Amino acid sequence: MKANAAVAQVPVIFMTGLTETEHVVHALESGGVDYLSKPINIDELRARIRVHLRNARSAQSARVALDAAGRHLLAVKGDGAIHWSTPQATRLVNAAMGSDDGMEIVVRHIAGWMRDRVAAVRDGIISIAHAGQAALQLAFLGAIGPDEYLFRLTAANQRSDDEVLRQRFSLTQRESEVLLWIAKGKANRDIGEILGLSARTVNKHLEQIYVKLGVENRASAAVKATHVLYEM
Repeated sequence: MKANAAVAQVPVIFMTGLTETEHVVHALESGGVDYLSKPINIDELRARIRVHLRNARSAQSARVALDAAGRHLLAVKGDGAIHWSTPQATRLVNAAMGSDDGMEIVVRHIAGWMRDRVAAVRDGIISIAHAGQAALQLAFLGAIGPDEYLFRLTAANQRSDDEVLRQRFSLTQRESEVLLWIAKGKANRDIGEILGLSARTVNKHLEQIYVKLGVENRASAAVKATHVLYEM
């Protein structure tokens, strides 16, 4: 169930008569969010279900927001298994690989890259071919949890939005990412949370962006960025 990206966000609660620590640890490491041993208190079970469903909905809402913002993102575990993906990323993978099982091919490539990465520092780009031609590129964005690694997907023949902005305005990677979120209407605080930056750092990037774009405020910067993206 957890290997299927479509339902991986559904919380799993184990209810069993087994109480040994090894069983609890195994259940949680297998993807469970909670563990209850018999006899089960119904009121306690209902309360736990409500909490876990609320947390799962919050996480799913964040991923849907990323999807609506045009983010093709995929998070995996250390062994390459899918932790979650935005719906848009899943659609891109299946279209590029010409199969509804395209994500399985991607997982195999990521798993191999993750294994090699442990032994040596690797380039953060994974290229995946289909039918003898480049189909997908995955950019490693970094670790976002104890066992959660984030990748951004793009079609091999299509530049990502932030790459377009970076090349058009001679921006750094981080400046282009900040500008992209400005164009999508995000406030500095939101951008900082999305990119893992402090508000002060976001402001510093904005100062450089204004200079390079020849504008004086975020509204003008957003207009310029949006105009370039709509030219694609």
